Amino acid sequence: MTYVQSAPLPRTELLVYWLLSFGSHFYSFYELHRFSKEHEAGLDRQFHLERSLFKGFKRDVSDFEWTFWTEWAKKSLLWTLIGHAVLSRFCSIFYPQFRVAALTVYGLFAACSVLGLRGVAVLLLHVALSFSVAQLRRPALCWTCNLLLLCTLHVRPFQDIQRSWYEHEEEYYLLLFGVAVGTLRLISFSLERCGRTVIHGAALPQLCWLLSYTFYHPFFYNGPIITFNDYVEQSDRHKAGARYLLLRSTRILMWWCIAEYMIHVMYMHAIQSNETYLEILPPWALGGLALALVQFFFVKYLVLFGLPSMLATLDQLVPPGLPRCVSIMYSFTGMWRHFDKGLYRWLLRYIYVPLGGSHHGVMYKMLSTALAFGFVCLWHGGHDYLQCWALMNWLGVLVETSLKALFGSALRHSSAATRRRCAALLSAFSTAMLILSNLFFLGGIHVGRIFWKRVFLQGWSTVLPPMLAFLYCFAQVGLEWTPHPS
Repeated sequence: MTYVQSAPLPRTELLVYWLLSFGSHFYSFYELHRFSKEHEAGLDRQFHLERSLFKGFKRDVSDFEWTFWTEWAKKSLLWTLIGHAVLSRFCSIFYPQFRVAALTVYGLFAACSVLGLRGVAVLLLHVALSFSVAQLRRPALCWTCNLLLLCTLHVRPFQDIQRSWYEHEEEYYLLLFGVAVGTLRLISFSLERCGRTVIHGAALPQLCWLLSYTFYHPFFYNGPIITFNDYVEQSDRHKAGARYLLLRSTRILMWWCIAEYMIHVMYMHAIQSNETYLEILPPWALGGLALALVQFFFVKYLVLFGLPSMLATLDQLVPPGLPRCVSIMYSFTGMWRHFDKGLYRWLLRYIYVPLGGSHHGVMYKMLSTALAFGFVCLWHGGHDYLQCWALMNWLGVLVETSLKALFGSALRHSSAATRRRCAALLSAFSTAMLILSNLFFLGGIHVGRIFWKRVFLQGWSTVLPPMLAFLYCFAQVGLEWTPHPS
């Protein structure tokens, strides 16, 4: 369906949409806050809330990813990133011809300092195997090799051996993250090598660039993802200076403060881990929990991607754009395009387009989309809740595409305002399923199942209609905010 962002809606109507959108966010968050405080003692006994510097508040540490990365940032990661920035700046001023080599060596040493020699040896073994297979320039062989390397993360004997190398489980997780994200880079290099688009000539320069790409420190553990050709074709068109550094650092600090504030006033991660609390949440607090979980995920990745992206920009790379606010996302396709933009471009370039995409008929599109989501599911670990999430996203994208075509044809003679209102109405249903799929991803099967039961089965006549009405308002705000909606 063709969306018209500039469709002439009355200002009063738009104002109502904005007020209802913000009002529903704040009120549902307030209700979740009230529930959190009322059950704070029980949550503390079960999940051991941390004591806070702020009187009257405790800190919910149940979100593994946020707690893990903030602890590692304090221990070493923040300091090694600062070291990377200092070295990069020094080389850019005095020895620009050696900057890439110096950062590669620094990335290797930074990885060794955390993963140890054996952990880095695993990564180097993966690099050597993938590089060797890439020289054959056979995409099928490259895919097979790298998928087998990725699958070693889930082989129990390998896991036990690698765990025995470290005193703490967190260090082993860092190795897992490094190998998983590194596999995306190895696949990118291998397929670019098959296409001969970058780095021609002898094997040694190729290997040096691959090592630089693999061990580039800001992106090493968690991304964001950039393709090999984007990494090699470094840009000098825009040199970020002190003003950029100050503004971006301020924004990252602000995002970090917002994330910390959320887990101090709303214990959403602890609540989602207990089915009893999920069952007794009042309807407004239940909606607040869903919104808080997806909003926290968004703010978290503004921080986790924001700092590496800032350093990459200072290194004259062009990193993917940061995630777009999930409250103005109103479609499955829009979420995939605008949340993790680096992963989206990676999937598009190496899976979706090579398999036919949307240019070879419906069946090719269904297959290409299914394999893209299947790969993302496997890359994240392939667990049952990930399979549900991937299946829902695949179906969501296909249904959205079909409905856009159907209603776009049916409403082609309608006014732009009517088309926009119909688009927002369809988007309300789409957003409801999008939020549900993300609850499977963020909370697991039990969270998604309880939301499905309470909202769509038990609450079909009481909870669902007002929820869709508010999601309609969200969609209208999204259509107003984004110049080229998906």
